[in-house]
Amino acid sequence: MIKNKYIRNGILILAGSLLSVSFYAFIAVKGDVVPFNLERVARVTGKSISGETFPNPNRTNELYDVGGTDLGIAWRMGNGKVGFFFGDTYGNDFKVVNEGGPGKAGNWRSNVLGLSNDKTLADGLTFESMVAHQIVPSPHITDGTGSHTTIPTAAIHAAGADYVHYMDVRKWGSTGSWTTNYSGLYKSLDNGQNWVKCNQVRFGALSNFAQVTYAKKEGFVYMVGTVPGRWGSGHLARFKESDILKQDAYEYWNNAKGWVKNDEKSADAIIEAPLGELSLAYNKKFKRWIITYLNEKKAEIVLRSAQNITGPWSSEKTLVKSTEYPGLYGAFMHPANENTDEFYFLMSMWKPYNVFLMKAKLKFAD
Repeated sequence: MIKNKYIRNGILILAGSLLSVSFYAFIAVKGDVVPFNLERVARVTGKSISGETFPNPNRTNELYDVGGTDLGIAWRMGNGKVGFFFGDTYGNDFKVVNEGGPGKAGNWRSNVLGLSNDKTLADGLTFESMVAHQIVPSPHITDGTGSHTTIPTAAIHAAGADYVHYMDVRKWGSTGSWTTNYSGLYKSLDNGQNWVKCNQVRFGALSNFAQVTYAKKEGFVYMVGTVPGRWGSGHLARFKESDILKQDAYEYWNNAKGWVKNDEKSADAIIEAPLGELSLAYNKKFKRWIITYLNEKKAEIVLRSAQNITGPWSSEKTLVKSTEYPGLYGAFMHPANENTDEFYFLMSMWKPYNVFLMKAKLKFAD
């Protein structure tokens, strides 16, 4: 994602504030899922830089002309492999700049895709290939009057196809804020090699589902969404896997009425603001829903858990602090987490403008 203002500004908070919110974040009750033992395992994208001692198995700058990129939205594909959607991507001429972001790098693509069959993540995440051309198109109109870029927000395999939910960004704004033209879907029937637009699903520029995360359970796809940017609350919808292209069959969670069909405006908040770059999964070992996201106000990636997806959700538990990883954002869970206490996720950092594989452990709070 090109967001040269809001990441840098988002981490500039007073030390006293950070300490106070971090202390609050670790207040937990019995039954809450708590992360601990955080480590950076490996670089996923780009070129290793001076001082890095962790692995870089993909060398994407050399092999795919992917020198700088972000996100890494992971999902289990229909063929059993794992796909990873990345955001605004730049070529091998990318260089780290003091202000962070892509700098003046060339070969701008709004999105690219990594494909992996790697089942041993302890030594890093290895791609077997990348679809390194732009998948969801954008004319890159940068004056705020059209489509600036098309950024993936979530991906899922459903009803025999792989789908990506994306937002068509009109303009990047101030800290953690941007405007969109609309959000929609593309799908692939050949394991990510080719993608076509799905005109049946479209969310408006002010929709609570402009940015989403998907997770499947018992025949349903659950979708938690926010308005554009990082300051919105989390809203909930669901649909049967077979109905992913039937937007009038989507159901929205209303705290008073329960599930309400085909009425997006009825969706109440299930998690209070602010949320950015969401990732949702059901962990079978803990029998808990887990969601991670960037809390822009705290400048932390946080984790919550819940027995029921409608809530109540636990308080925020700090997963990663910007004091340790400056310019952090995006914490997209790897599907390998679904039945274990090992917790792998992909995290972006603004200054190196690349993606890293992170690992934590999970436990129930005492």
